[in-house]
Amino acid sequence: MNRLSVISATLFASVSLTAAAHARPITPEDVAKLESVGAVAVSPDGEHIAFTTSGLPDVTEGEKDGSFTQELKVASAPGDARAYLPDDVSPGGVAFSPDGQMVSFLWTKKDEKRAVWGVPVDGGTYKKLAEVEDANVRSYRWSDDGSTLFLLANAEEDKQRTKQRKAGFNARVYEEEFRPARMFAAKVGDEVDEEPREIALPGFVSAFDIAPGNAFGIVETAPTPLVDDSLTSKRVNIIDLNTGNVRAVVETPGKIDDVEISPDGKQLSLIAGVDMNDPAATTLHLVDTATGAYRALNAGAEEAAVDAEWLANGRLATVIHTGAQSVLRIYNSNGKISGEIDPGELILTRVEAAGGQMVVAANSPKHPNEVFAVNGSTFTRWTTHNPWLADISFGNQRTYTYTARDGQEIEGVLIEPVGGAPEGGAPTIMNIHGGPEAHESNGWQTGYSKPGQMAAAKGYAVFLPNYRGSTGYGTAFSKQHQGNYTDPEFTDIVDAKRALVAEGITDADRTGITGGSYGGYASAWGATAHSAEYAASVMFVGISNQVSKFGTGDIPYEMYNVHSRKWPWDDWQAMLEVSPIFHVDKAETPILIMHGDSDTRVDPGQSFELYRSLKIRKPETPVRFVLYPGEGHGNRRAGSRYDYSLRMLEWFDTYLMTGDRKAALPAARPQLAEGAKGASADDVDDDSED
Repeated sequence: MNRLSVISATLFASVSLTAAAHARPITPEDVAKLESVGAVAVSPDGEHIAFTTSGLPDVTEGEKDGSFTQELKVASAPGDARAYLPDDVSPGGVAFSPDGQMVSFLWTKKDEKRAVWGVPVDGGTYKKLAEVEDANVRSYRWSDDGSTLFLLANAEEDKQRTKQRKAGFNARVYEEEFRPARMFAAKVGDEVDEEPREIALPGFVSAFDIAPGNAFGIVETAPTPLVDDSLTSKRVNIIDLNTGNVRAVVETPGKIDDVEISPDGKQLSLIAGVDMNDPAATTLHLVDTATGAYRALNAGAEEAAVDAEWLANGRLATVIHTGAQSVLRIYNSNGKISGEIDPGELILTRVEAAGGQMVVAANSPKHPNEVFAVNGSTFTRWTTHNPWLADISFGNQRTYTYTARDGQEIEGVLIEPVGGAPEGGAPTIMNIHGGPEAHESNGWQTGYSKPGQMAAAKGYAVFLPNYRGSTGYGTAFSKQHQGNYTDPEFTDIVDAKRALVAEGITDADRTGITGGSYGGYASAWGATAHSAEYAASVMFVGISNQVSKFGTGDIPYEMYNVHSRKWPWDDWQAMLEVSPIFHVDKAETPILIMHGDSDTRVDPGQSFELYRSLKIRKPETPVRFVLYPGEGHGNRRAGSRYDYSLRMLEWFDTYLMTGDRKAALPAARPQLAEGAKGASADDVDDDSED
């Protein structure tokens, strides 16, 4: 991966001054090399900010394919960050030691288990701080005095299973052979030579934290480690760190998200659902740690709590998304709002604080996540990744609100073509988010599967609707789709198209649709039941058959609780009629179907079913099915992501830009950048695979 060197604030300024003179469109090759902020930590004295830079190998320039790696940097002022570790160390779980002298991190050294390591802030050699000899460490926390590291580690090795596997008996019993994680307390120091002490845990623990003074711990537990249980049955337990006994359980009825312990240990902040049918954890709660009693602070508000952090003075800083925008809200310890800070065009995603310093990770329409320090009402940028973005010509991006057919107001994010929409409207891509318990913000909206500014550079408009079922507008709005798949969810998207056409932004005959997961479901629906509305579709890891989806996915209870509100056998016909395969007879829209062959959330069989139905029933309709080996519910590897971008844009160029639904299929292999391995027939490594 191409690493960024340290760049001074002076250089940042010079880049901005020269941007206009070198404006150019953004390309898939640019998107393939995007870097952004990963983990963020603030030193106890507030003088340093540690963060990781997350990026992929640049396969467009011939680097070897791979997944994300992290680079650790520490900054003491804006634009003054330096790398701390060799290129082959990819750290996670970054934190400062309580004395602020060391940055700790998780890392898996070759031929070893994942352990906790540390590197001095003043510079020096990194060293191992704590480990569990027979298992990988998942996460860790420091004790207040820095003498102990609390570790959450995987289950110990099942020696019988290992022995049988080596002998060829490698059968796996589905959803049965679960073994819980373990917690340990490990002493830290040069003279320590003792095994970590194990702490008993209740159930299957996925995350934990330690109260000030080691007064207690909190653990997030579920009946099993299944994804469905993590979404429907996870609870916060307050435990004794010596015995592991549960002191109190926070009996929230729905999904849970961010949990933080107050400085005095008397309260937790908890972002959770308000009931079992709440699609997402978006409501902020305060919890009494003595009893587990909880109360909601913003239930019913048309917003979503995203992240929270206690400040040293006992106040609570919270990132709140209000529709497509965001604010930083401060609560007093009693739950009353103290004030709000408007970040302007920034979209805040998380907040960290220590030593009187508060920082946020935030993106904007013109850059992915960066680190900003909060000083009063001012947000000062500390990091600048991807400085080349200053040279990019962007399409105008803004929020856009329209009225659906039943009178409901719907908001979304509109990206206009670079230079604006021509007379008669621009070819437009409806980019549909997944979930649907998620929402689009008016921030950075370009990625390998999100056409965003890549499409704007080619003359497309892109609209990202927060259709009913989306978060960010309150629980009542996110429940409006429940028990009624496709309507009003997908009619909201059609209504967005009609509103954009009426304003002259969109060409009615050249409107396409794309999205992943639930957005893939929308894209499949758009190519079948709503085929008359869309000239082209790109479906990613999407749903085509709600009947078979039930038996092949890993979240049946979650789908029942917050989406369908009925089981397939309650009404087989109704469930079939909200499945794209039922409407293949209407399919005139060219559709590109893409899926990871190892997806457990939406089984690849969903894509096989739609592809086969189209090939047999509508052979005249262009369809292509692309499988990504080893990829799951979304692509992780650099090559798979770059390939996806190329195919998506080429499909829209072929069928949407031209408006010709009968055009010949594009070539089976996309045209790679000249510097990419495999760009020409002669450019093949000896160890390459077909």
